[in-house]
Amino acid sequence: MSKNSEEDTSGKRFELIYIIAAITGFIILFFNVFPILNTFYWTDLETIKKTLLDREVIASIWLSIKCASITTIIAFFLGIPLAYYLARHEFRLKNLIESLVDIPMVIPHTVAGICLLTVLSPRSPIGHFLEANNIEALGTEIGIVIAMLFVSMPLLVDSAKDAFKWVPTRMENVSRSLGATQMQTFLGVTFILSWRGILSGMIVTWARAISEFGAVIILAYHPMIAPTLIYERFTTYGMKYAIPANIILIVISIIIFVVLRLVSLGGKEKHDKN
Repeated sequence: MSKNSEEDTSGKRFELIYIIAAITGFIILFFNVFPILNTFYWTDLETIKKTLLDREVIASIWLSIKCASITTIIAFFLGIPLAYYLARHEFRLKNLIESLVDIPMVIPHTVAGICLLTVLSPRSPIGHFLEANNIEALGTEIGIVIAMLFVSMPLLVDSAKDAFKWVPTRMENVSRSLGATQMQTFLGVTFILSWRGILSGMIVTWARAISEFGAVIILAYHPMIAPTLIYERFTTYGMKYAIPANIILIVISIIIFVVLRLVSLGGKEKHDKN
């Protein structure tokens, strides 16, 4: 076979791959986007306006945003040190620890909720300690945050760990050789260079937390976050009353998600220009 024939065959193969990619990509995008867009055809603008004036709906959405934001902040302070250590060190139990960190992502979330319930129950040492100190976790915002944190924190740890791996260790070594401490090097070099990856992890963590339902409903049916309220309205009144609240939560979540993504991408473009 001649060289030209090989090039033609190679070109056809690549073209076939691109066609397959286009088809599968369209299927994925349709599968992800169409159900969301189709939801808007099941209600009308007037109903959505009335729902926006429903204090219960607004309170549940605000509670979801509030608890998801608190969850993300806690995950940041808890997860960043561990992520950095895992990214920079090799040790015997590293694979085990990484697997343990990711366990919540493979456990059904109702199962995770029940596991957390056994820990927060007064019959457990932790639950007994909380009860003895008049700290209520079950049926409170604390319980909501705990449930959200359990299922979403692995996302931040993994994203931050990958971000830290992209920072060359030689840059940290230069900083240390100039007299900077380990903490100064981390804050002044490593964190600055990896913040976009960390921010992306925080966005995904926030998005995962605000969408959590299974674990939250086990620990705190009340006060209701938005997914719980939507579920209750669906089971009690049907689609007519569930969809307007569903649409409002979708729009708010997408707006916040897009804004945060633009901030992240804006920082990336600025860094690339420099």
